Amino acid sequence: MKALLPVYSRPLGYFIIALGLFMPLLMAMVGKVTDNNLLFYRECAKLLMMVGALMILFAQAKNESVATEKIRTNAMRNAVFATVLYLFGMMLYRVWKNDLMSIDSSSFLIFLIINILCLEFGLKKAHVDQLFKGKKQ
Repeated sequence: MKALLPVYSRPLGYFIIALGLFMPLLMAMVGKVTDNNLLFYRECAKLLMMVGALMILFAQAKNESVATEKIRTNAMRNAVFATVLYLFGMMLYRVWKNDLMSIDSSSFLIFLIINILCLEFGLKKAHVDQLFKGKKQ
């Protein structure tokens, strides 16, 4: 999978995720969050985190190569598998607790976060493997 965004999109994506995490807390401390607009702020925070995660996933790496594209594709495959396992586990947990009221509305966000974790792990693993291969020669 080829990168669609420039290199600076990765740190910008992390900044947007942090903004999505901490902005509702700051708005609540200032007193802007009420019962009437709580759902709005929650959905806006989720949307910000989704945009940030997509920016990280589609950002070009510093030394982009065919190997990086393979790592990105493998991360996507692993994230789909891990997300299905997570969602299945949560479904079993809700059935076990007999919870009829709660539903999972953030499946896509969970998928994106797992995908970022798989991508970052793959990139760091490839970097460490390259360092050890370079020292053996």
